[in-house]
Amino acid sequence: MPKTIGMIGGLSPESTITYYEHITRGCYGRTGDYPNIVIRSVDLTAYTAWFSAGEWDRAGNDMAAIFEQMRSIGVDFGLICANTPHRALPIVESGTKLPILSIIDATADGITKAEINTVALLGTKFTMKEDFYRKGLSDRGITAVVPNDNEMEAVNRVIYEELVKGTIKDESRGLVKAVIERLIDEGAQGVILGCTELPLLIGQKDLSVPVFDTTRIHAEAALNKALE
Repeated sequence: MPKTIGMIGGLSPESTITYYEHITRGCYGRTGDYPNIVIRSVDLTAYTAWFSAGEWDRAGNDMAAIFEQMRSIGVDFGLICANTPHRALPIVESGTKLPILSIIDATADGITKAEINTVALLGTKFTMKEDFYRKGLSDRGITAVVPNDNEMEAVNRVIYEELVKGTIKDESRGLVKAVIERLIDEGAQGVILGCTELPLLIGQKDLSVPVFDTTRIHAEAALNKALE
């Protein structure tokens, strides 16, 4: 039997759907059976307010409590279905005995396999400005370059005002693509879509370098772990 996966979703609902579809369809395609998944969808508005206020301990403790509840009902490992909340991963891991599958580690594995060492990192302003993601990659020998402040604000606006609501605009696709292409011109050999909503807007067909879709990379890593 596959291991039981515990997912903290809702950050946003749009990307949680992608996780669920990828894991369930992948499991059925490989085994002819469906996986065991427990999903707790949390309040995106509350979490965003905590992030903005720098209350990472509050977010981390909340997620740890959820994972402990999941562990008590037989979940084997957990994943946080978003990039930004991984800023609080050390707090989460200190508050639960449930193993947590990191989106940063999964993404680093994909970049290493592609044999490149410099990537552009796009995501929420928290992911781009703070060093938790870049440090996680640096520990694996990968350099991440980020947009300038004005570009960060523009990308962050697209994520929170459009993508988390399921709104897709061509002008926003052009904006994000232009930011990425500037970073490619400055030496990026690939790009991390470090927000699980960004793949709704832009993908490999839009760019000339390898695209690391963290949503699908993380979901695939979870599927592989469940079927070990």
